[in-house]
Order: sequence, then C-alpha cells, then structure tokens
Amino acid sequence: MNNVMITGAGGFVGRHLCELLLNTTDYHLTLLDSVLADEWLAGNSRVTKITGPLQDNTTLDQAFTRVFDVVFHLASLPGGAAEQNPELSKTVNLDATLALFERAADQGNCPRIVFTSTIAVLGAPMPEIVDDNCLIVPAMTYGAHKAMTELALADASRRGLVDAVTVRLPGIVARPLAKSGLKSAFLSNAFHLLAAGEAFISPVSEQATMWLMSVQQCAANLAKGATLDSANMPNSRVVTLPALRVSMAELLNEICRQTKASEQLISWQAEPDLEVMFGQQPPLFTLAAEKAGFSHDGELSTLVAKALVFTQK
Repeated sequence: MNNVMITGAGGFVGRHLCELLLNTTDYHLTLLDSVLADEWLAGNSRVTKITGPLQDNTTLDQAFTRVFDVVFHLASLPGGAAEQNPELSKTVNLDATLALFERAADQGNCPRIVFTSTIAVLGAPMPEIVDDNCLIVPAMTYGAHKAMTELALADASRRGLVDAVTVRLPGIVARPLAKSGLKSAFLSNAFHLLAAGEAFISPVSEQATMWLMSVQQCAANLAKGATLDSANMPNSRVVTLPALRVSMAELLNEICRQTKASEQLISWQAEPDLEVMFGQQPPLFTLAAEKAGFSHDGELSTLVAKALVFTQK
C-alpha cells in the first residue's frame, strides 16, 4: 500500500482528490490542512488527519512519522490574499512549501511530488497564444512564488532528490458560492446563481475568454500525476493542463440551457481590469501535458453538467 500525503486536503480540489483516491486506490492518505472538519472521513482506517498550518514545524513533524511515496501539494495562500500580504505569501507559498519538499527529499526514497502551480505564472495580459515554450512573467506575487517553486522542484528532480510533476491549473468550477464580493469567484458564482434562478451580473464581457476545467477532471488529472511515467514530462517538470477555452457568452448560454434558466437573468457590467486578469486567455496548446497523459473535459456541455452537480446539494 502506498503512503500518500495531501496538503490543502480540506479545500475544494483537495476534498475531491481525497475522495477519488479513496474510491479508486488502496493508498493510505495523510491529510494536512489548517482546518479539517471532524466528521469528514471520520472512522476511515485509511485516513490520518493532521490539522495545523503548513509553516509550523510541528505540523510537518506529525506528518513525517511515515515515509511517503507520493506528496500532493495543494495548500497555498490564494492569489488576492497573497497580493495583499506578500510576506505571508512568502512564508506559506515559498518558504513552507520548500521546507515540505526538503522533508520529503530527506526520506531518501525520491518520492513523487505532484505540485499544483497556476496559470498566473504566465502573467497578464498573456501572449497571443500559450504553448509549452511560453516565458513565465508573473504579474502578481502569487504567481511569482509559484514560479520560484516550479524552478526549485525542477532542480530537486534533476538532482534525484524527488520525482516532480508540476501542473498549472486553469479555472476550476464550480467552487462553492462566494458571497464575500471577491470578483475572481464570478465563474463559479454563475453556476450557483443561474441554477437557483437568480440574477447574475457578469463582470467580464460576452467576448471574454477563459480556460476552464471541472473539479472532477482536475482531481483525475492530479491522480494521474501520481502514477505517470516521468520520462514523458519535459525537463522543466512543468506542464500547463489542457483546458476548454470558452467565451463568457458560451458558458452562460450552456448553463441556462441545462438549468432552463432564463437568459434575461444575465446582465453585463464588464470591468476592464478584471477582464485583463480573467477574460483574455488566448488559444492554448498543451502538447507536453497531453503526452504525459493529462486531458480536459472534452466538451463544454460535459464540463457544465459536471459543475452543476455542486449547485444542487
């Protein structure tokens, strides 16, 4: 039985990855997060839960009583929070992350590290097309710290300390409804509001384009990262995941079609700054990721149907 660690296990993607691995493998999962619900997976003999901040050495001390074959590192301080507090971002997204990888390397078994990076490393605005040869020019602290970690993992893999697979995630839907006013949550909020028959004001234009993936497909890709042949990864050990590129109008029309919501519920109040950050994603070519075995949802209708599952609970 493989021993697997998942940091950020209590998050949206983390929970789905945990459940997928429990349902499809015999792995023993050690789950780390700053908060883990007591009732979640309670009594499961294949699960060990450790609650505490990643930057606290005692948290890692508790975790590394086992030798891990695979470490999924999903935990991070998200983009907006990282930009507002660069020092905390450095502590969590860089220093604590590198300390985690050093602990894993010190085991001496060259464990597989599956690290979730971000398309934010590509900057904003992005180039006219994105492929495997694009430069990384992050425009925010979050992306900068993720880019630094990508390089550190590639170096550790070159030295034979770990066997890294870094994946840059696109927009993952449909996250829980956010009522905090955070504009970056608008993609997921569209699913929840329209499914409930409520009005949705789009903060990007009808022509805005974005890369999207369902959380189910994201979890499947991460699980694939644990077992793929690293010889199929580029020397950088980094790939941008395949994603569906859709316009905001196409997305909302499909949500309305599947939920039978009236398109009259939709209005448009495009915000230029937000459009630059989230609505100008160009054609995407991901040959390296596809060679390694990663894939997208296939069709927009499939992606929307998967995402709508989380609006009906």
